Order: sequence, then structure tokens, then C-alpha cells
Amino acid sequence: MPQGLSSTREIPETGSIPKHIAIIMDGNGRWAQTRYMPRIAGHKQGVETVRGIIKSCIERNIPYLTLFAFSSENWRRPTDEVTSLMQLFLGALEQEISRLHENGICFKVIGELSKFEPKIIECIRIGEQLTAENKRLTFTIAANYGGRWDIMQAVRKMMAQSTELPLNFEEENLAQYLALSYAPEPDLFIRTGGEYRISNFLLWQLAYTELYFTDTLWPDFDEHELERAIQSYQQRERRFGCTSEQIQVAG
Repeated sequence: MPQGLSSTREIPETGSIPKHIAIIMDGNGRWAQTRYMPRIAGHKQGVETVRGIIKSCIERNIPYLTLFAFSSENWRRPTDEVTSLMQLFLGALEQEISRLHENGICFKVIGELSKFEPKIIECIRIGEQLTAENKRLTFTIAANYGGRWDIMQAVRKMMAQSTELPLNFEEENLAQYLALSYAPEPDLFIRTGGEYRISNFLLWQLAYTELYFTDTLWPDFDEHELERAIQSYQQRERRFGCTSEQIQVAG
């Protein structure tokens, strides 16, 4: 779906290959625990999985990939785990940014970044600036992100732009301030790890996204698992509120 279009206002063009895939990467800790390893070992293995999924998306000509790395609620986890996750995040940023750039990938981070330490914020900004003009794949990490936070911050930005607009605004007036406004709404949402919820992820953007849940833990989610998800997506009839007959005539 072209940028700026809303699936609740217009019927988007769709194809057999999703243009935008959004993933909740769940199951890292459980993957490690079943192997009698510390939970952080599962998160480290999860980084390897991210590399593989990026490669698979490029091979399938999928232009947008968004991964939920750390939610605004994840700060509630044990302090030592949060600290380890922040160290892992910083290390991944320092190691991967140049590789993403070399492969023509545009890197972005969405979320309330002010809670991160300055070094992490600096790495994010450097990575976004370095890769800004790359077109091969737009790879977004959602970090300290929450869907409700996203809508609230968009409302605040919109109100700051005009004192009159909030009295009579339309969907498109607000949508331009959402954190993911540069990307089309996701066609396919994937959650690994056997949980069946969206956990405050992209609440606005997932309005008509096809949902796919798998018991596979994130470190085990490879290109074959991705292909299964895409095949499931290809079997769906996306009607966007219309009847099957209307969609067939339009097609």
C-alpha cells in the first residue's frame, strides 16, 4: 500500500508478496531456558535470527520489515535482564550499522528514545543518518515502543502544529505524525513463541493486517518459517470490509 493511504479509508492494492512485514520476536528467553542457558543467550541467538530474516526479506523483494525489539512495558522485567538487553542492543548497533549500509538497507528506530542511555541514542542517530538514502529494504526496530504511546505522541504533535485543527481533524491529519508514517501499513503481522496477542504493538497500523501466530520460538524462526507465514498470507482473502464479490470485481 502506498505511503499515506489508510486501509480503513481506501482499499489498498495487494499482492501475493507482502510489502510490509511486522514481527514480534517472542521466545528468546524460553529458547535459552530449555537449553539450561541464561535468558540473555536466547536474545543473543535472536540477533542471529534477525540477520537471516533481513536476508530472506531482501531475497523476496519485501521492501519493509519492522521488528518489535523492546516494548515500553519491558522495563518491568528484572533489572539485570534489562541491563543485559541494553548492552546487547548497543553492541548490535555498533556491529551491524555498517553492514546494513553496505547492503543498501535503510535503518530506522521508532519509540520513545529518551529513556535510553546517550550512547545508544547516538548510535541510533548515526545509523539513521548513514543509511537514510538506501532503498533496498527499510528495516525498522521498535524500541521502547508502545502502540498507545504512538497514538498519544501523534496527537500531541498534531495539536502543537495547530490550535484549530484538533477541533475538527480527520484520520489523515493524525496519521502523518505516527512513528511509522513513512511506511505503508503492514500486510502481514507475525508473532513467534506461541502467544496470541499483539501486545500494544502498532495498534493503529494493524487495523487490516493479516495476523499469523506460530509456536516456533524466535531463535528457531528461519527462512522456511517465514515462507510458511507468507504462504498462509497468500491463502487469505483480504476484503477490507467489502464482500468477496466486490473484491473479485475490483481485481
